[in-house]
Amino acid sequence: MKILFIHPNFPAQFWHISKALAEMGDQVMYLTTRTNGNHLGGVQVALYKREREVSPQTHPYLQPMEEAMNDGMSVAHALVKLRDEHKFKPDVIVAHTGWGSTLYCKDVYPDVPVVGYFEWYYNSVGGDVGSFPGEVVSLDTMIRLRTRNAFHMLNLDACDVRFTPTEWQKSQFPEKYRDGMVVVHEGIDTEFCHPEPGKKMVLPKTEHSEALDLSKCKEIVTYVSRGFEPYRGYPQFISAVSLLLKRRPKLHVVVVGTDTSCYGDAPAKGTWKEYVDERVKYDKSRVHFVGHLLRPEYQTVLQASTVHVYLTRPFILSWSCLEAMSFGCAIVGSKTPPVQEVIEDGKSGLLANFRSPQHIALRIEELLDNAPLRKKLGAAARKTVLDRYDMRDCVKRQIDMIYGAIK
Repeated sequence: MKILFIHPNFPAQFWHISKALAEMGDQVMYLTTRTNGNHLGGVQVALYKREREVSPQTHPYLQPMEEAMNDGMSVAHALVKLRDEHKFKPDVIVAHTGWGSTLYCKDVYPDVPVVGYFEWYYNSVGGDVGSFPGEVVSLDTMIRLRTRNAFHMLNLDACDVRFTPTEWQKSQFPEKYRDGMVVVHEGIDTEFCHPEPGKKMVLPKTEHSEALDLSKCKEIVTYVSRGFEPYRGYPQFISAVSLLLKRRPKLHVVVVGTDTSCYGDAPAKGTWKEYVDERVKYDKSRVHFVGHLLRPEYQTVLQASTVHVYLTRPFILSWSCLEAMSFGCAIVGSKTPPVQEVIEDGKSGLLANFRSPQHIALRIEELLDNAPLRKKLGAAARKTVLDRYDMRDCVKRQIDMIYGAIK
C-alpha cells in the first residue's frame, strides 16, 4: 500500500504510526514543511513550502482561514507535483487538519480516501474559553471563535474518516459529526516511559541550564510544559511552590520547558515567567529551570520525581501528562475535564482545584508526606496508560482505521 502522511512538522503525531507502516512494508511518504533534523527509517520525506503569507489587510478574524487556505493550496500544489512528476498516487492520505493541509486533497485525488486528525474545535461555551466562574466571553470573542472554525467545518466535510485523541476533544466538535468520529490516541512509548525506583536527579549541563545534581534530595516536585503560560497553570504552580518552599526547607523543584507562550494570549509586556516573578516571591535557589530537554534527560527527571504536577485549562491533553503516568509518577493534576478523563482522584492521582494554589500545594504535600500513597497512585497511573494508551495497542487501532478507509 502507498500511504501519504501530511503534517507541517515531522514526525509529530504521526511518528509511531508512519514508522510502523513502513516496517510492515508499505510505501510511506511524509509531506511536511521541515524535518527538524529527524529521520525515520523507511519513511520517505517530501518537502513543501507555504507559497503565501497572510495579508495584514485581511480582517483579523479571517486571518486563520486565510492561513489555512495558503497551507492547503501549497499542499495541493505539492500533491500535483508528486502525482505528475513522481507518478505517486497514494491509496490513502492521513493528515492533521489543524493547519488546513487537508482542504484541497480531494481536488487533486478525488477518489483517494482522506483520514483526518482533528485536534481541537473552538467553542465560546464549554471549552477552554470562559470555562471558569467570573470569566465573561464577549460578543467579539464569540464571533472570532465561530469564524475561526470555518476551515475546520470544511475539513470535517472533506475527510472520509475523522479521528481525535481523547473523548474530551471529541466532545468539543459539533454533535452531528461526533457519531462518526473515532477516538484513538497516538500512543505512549511505555517501554521508554517506565519507572526506575531509586533513580537520582542528576542532569548534565546544556545550552539552556547548568548541570544539576539533586542526588541527595528526598523531595523533588517536577513540572513539564512546552511553554510557561496560564493555559498550563504556570502561575498557579509557582504560587503553590512558593507556599511549599516556605514550609519544607528540603524541597526542590525542577521545571522543564521554555519561557514562551504556546496557547492563549501573551502578557501585555514581557513573558509569563517574568509576569509571575514580579508578583510571586519564592526561593529561586531551590527552583531549577532546566529548559527543553533531550529524551534521556527528560526520562531522568520523571523517573526521579517525587511528585509531578500537571495543570491545564479545559483544553488539549498534553503528551507529558500520559508520559508522567507511564513513568509511574505520583501526580497532582488539575480537576478539569481532560485530566479527569485519564486520572481518577484518589485512585490514579490526586486532583486539585485549578485556580487555587493553596489547594494545589495541599495536594502536593499530601503526597510528599505519604510514600505508600505515592507508590499506589503511581502504579495505578502506569496501569491506566498500559491498559488504554500503550503505543503498540494504539498503533494497531490506527492501522485498522487507516486500512479500513482504503477502498
